[in-house]
Amino acid sequence: MEGISLSSTFSIKGNIVLPTEVLFDSYVTVEAGKIISIAKEPQSVDVIDATGQYILPGVIDAHVHCYSALTEGFTTATKSAAAGGVTTIIEMPYDADKLICTKDLFDEKIELLEKEAVVDVALLATIAPKDGVDQIPLLAESGACGFKVSLFNTDSVRFPKIDEGELYEAFKEIEKTGRPVGVHAETDSIVRKFIQKYEGEGHDARAHCKSRPKVAESTAALTVMELAHYTNVKLHLYHCTFPRIFNLMEYYKSQGTNVTAETCTHYLTLSEEDMPELKAKAKINPPLRSREDMDVLWEMLAKDKIDMVTSDHAPWTLDKKQAENIFENSSGAPGVEALLPVLYSEGFARGRISLLQLVKVLSENPANCFGLGHRKGKIAVGYDADLVILNPDEAWTLDETKMHSAAGWSPYHGMEMCGKIKKTFVRGKEVFNEDVTGQPGDGSFIPAVHTREV
Repeated sequence: MEGISLSSTFSIKGNIVLPTEVLFDSYVTVEAGKIISIAKEPQSVDVIDATGQYILPGVIDAHVHCYSALTEGFTTATKSAAAGGVTTIIEMPYDADKLICTKDLFDEKIELLEKEAVVDVALLATIAPKDGVDQIPLLAESGACGFKVSLFNTDSVRFPKIDEGELYEAFKEIEKTGRPVGVHAETDSIVRKFIQKYEGEGHDARAHCKSRPKVAESTAALTVMELAHYTNVKLHLYHCTFPRIFNLMEYYKSQGTNVTAETCTHYLTLSEEDMPELKAKAKINPPLRSREDMDVLWEMLAKDKIDMVTSDHAPWTLDKKQAENIFENSSGAPGVEALLPVLYSEGFARGRISLLQLVKVLSENPANCFGLGHRKGKIAVGYDADLVILNPDEAWTLDETKMHSAAGWSPYHGMEMCGKIKKTFVRGKEVFNEDVTGQPGDGSFIPAVHTREV
């Protein structure tokens, strides 16, 4: 069935992945963009027959940079999302030309995404160094799903460090809104010192990993967990790369601190040993770690020690990845389109995690953390009909030339995959059917609803 509209009523037959069980040979029925029935019989004469295939909740990628490279933007990034079974992205507040740190800039970005997005979008806000705290309640009122800050000064204009004293004040104000605050956790002074130490080895891509040692990440994580402990703010740790971070998080949770943490697909599938081959394509902050770290992250994922997996989609074009000296290249890689395929293929299909764990870390947990859990994140009656049909029996090879990001490349190029996305629906509207069918404007801004409102 092609071109189903939001007003249509239709059923999909398949193996429906619910939060607690898989209902085999059952029907999920959609009406006016919402799920109205999950049953053994269809509630509509229009039926999409996906017998033997999984019907998954749409993925929520909680870490996407649409505008770190202005060549990307909402339309291209959300086309990639649709092709990857991602029905909601959470957009970072660090655009190439500005910080999304005021209500006016935030509202402008809402208007832009409503015109250009193919899938739904929730927006993070940030604060400006030294004078941004007064905007926090206004940004929350505008529907920000949380706040993002950094302890590393990536760029003084577009991605600045916020000093610890300023963070303490900001955390207290953010706590009043009920929103989470997410942190890029790398201690700036340690990274600066080690970049100086290894800058002469820039011809070897592994020098990037040496320049950002684990202690830079763990000391930053400890700093913000202490701040969260004393302010009671909801804290989220972005792109955690090695097991100790999650162990430290468990300790703080045992002390009553409200903290969640994520890892990314690249930390689960690539290691520092891949740097000589991938070179700048694998230059990511924080960096790839050891194969042993990677293996233990999978074990922690299987034990529910990791709250979510994200892509940290940073779609730099290849001209930003060509310098001979590793330190002269941009950091980050495109990934939103590969998030579900990689985690399904490398995780569930290989027996590392269960299907229920997969949908929890890709859908339910991100929704609950960022205030979208009232309508997103699971297949349930009354929820948005954000659905993905995945054929578990189809094997394929990931080809970067067939992906939709403006970046034009993928660190997962050539990876043999098991399980293929066949269709994606956003609020009942088909946006992917073997190719992207959604159009700019099909996506909507999703304002956050948290337990404590401003």
